[in-house]
Amino acid sequence: MSTMKAIRAHQRGGAEQLVFEVAPRPEPTEGEVLVAVRAASITRDELTWEDTWTDSSAPGGRDRTPIIPSHELSGVVAERGPAVADLEVGDEVYGLIPFVRNGAAAEFVTVAADLLAAKPSTVGHDVAAAVPLAALTAWQALVDHAGLAPDQHVLVHGAAGGVGSFAVQMATHLGARVTATSRQADQEFVRDLGAARVVDYRNERFEDLVDGVDVVLDVVGGETETRSWSVLRPGGVLVSIVRPPDQALAAEHRARGVFFIVEPDRGQLETIAGLVDSGHLTPVLDRVVPLADGRAAYEELESGHHRGKVVLHVAD
Repeated sequence: MSTMKAIRAHQRGGAEQLVFEVAPRPEPTEGEVLVAVRAASITRDELTWEDTWTDSSAPGGRDRTPIIPSHELSGVVAERGPAVADLEVGDEVYGLIPFVRNGAAAEFVTVAADLLAAKPSTVGHDVAAAVPLAALTAWQALVDHAGLAPDQHVLVHGAAGGVGSFAVQMATHLGARVTATSRQADQEFVRDLGAARVVDYRNERFEDLVDGVDVVLDVVGGETETRSWSVLRPGGVLVSIVRPPDQALAAEHRARGVFFIVEPDRGQLETIAGLVDSGHLTPVLDRVVPLADGRAAYEELESGHHRGKVVLHVAD
């Protein structure tokens, strides 16, 4: 079989550029495997990222159109390329595909074998596909960049979303006390994730209610980030996945500001899968839609509010 069904964009733009069509099936090269995709998760704004459209994360990358979006996948190894020793055909795997490569909104995708981990065994592929990008982002923010320690106080903005919902659970599991911001409609849901206190960001100002925070995780940016400096204790850290924090404000508040872009990491995926299987992490799905409806899912994602992740179901 040399073709497959996929969601593709033939020129830059938003969801309006996406088409469901027949595309060439990729072939694994050295160190890669071909994965029969069972489910793929989509991310708001990914069609605005430069990496989505070029072959380099640095400026000046070559255009890759037509591109296939969606970089979180769960599936089954269908074929091994040369020099792959630790995965077998039939293995159930999940992972995060580098943003400069074609994604998983397709029946098949090639991925470097060393970026894939065994799928959490207690959940199906639709649920597993909701994990890689969001959970890796939350883990790298809290553990790698903030150095979160037990008994610290964490403020998680956007706690009902994909990254935020994992961050609340992870911080709680790591022994921290969590304050979160969300809509009023999501407050009970966020408390159930483990937050000790939830602030309704539409009707309350978190800086009037919170102080002495060790770590702020900001997935919102803008005014929310600027206002967050005032709640940090001296020596605290603000971690943003939206934009580089203002270092002048960081110095003014005797705090640290960090911006990062999530990276694939097999070891961390294995740790996260263990937390899912042990019940310490519960992936949150907003909804699951067929691959053929991928364009509509991206269109709605650009405008609506979501609790957790939106997943494309590719195959049973």
